[in-house]
Amino acid sequence: MSELALTTFRFPENTCIPQAQPKTATGVTFASPALDVMTDLAQVRAATIDPETMLDKAEQAMIQQGVRSLFVVSEFPCVEGLVTAADLMGEKPMRLVNQRHIERQDLSVADVMTRLSQLDALDYNELKNATVGEVIATFKKIGHTHLLVVQTATAQGPARIRGVISITQIERQLGRAVLEVSVVN
Repeated sequence: MSELALTTFRFPENTCIPQAQPKTATGVTFASPALDVMTDLAQVRAATIDPETMLDKAEQAMIQQGVRSLFVVSEFPCVEGLVTAADLMGEKPMRLVNQRHIERQDLSVADVMTRLSQLDALDYNELKNATVGEVIATFKKIGHTHLLVVQTATAQGPARIRGVISITQIERQLGRAVLEVSVVN
């Protein structure tokens, strides 16, 4: 089965997150609707962190909230970027420690996060008609562990981050690994 990857795009600064109530994760198949694997930020409160937070506190925040990524926000609800568990514990901090000749505890989220303008995003309206298989093909194409889903601006409001999809969540819902090669963050 050869799935086609969905179109990704980069979006501007000052993209915001809606807030609402959680939904429970369910089992899915490759043919399931793509929305079944999206964390809908209109239903689930977005996990956020300040860019000046030190890495150890960011790790603690992820553990306490049961997430592997946090939206980086200085002035809620506008998003500056995303920080993942891999950003906190991977090679980024070690590289910065060596480059700057500092200690790891001197690094903040701002040092290791991925800026919003560098993240790949999917259009919510396109995702509504897509399958989980197409989302997986998109992950394989872009080589990242997370995708943001953006709802385009309307007469009622500006464009906003509507959701987030992680390859880890998809694998959890499928009950198996789906990527043969490791992805980068």
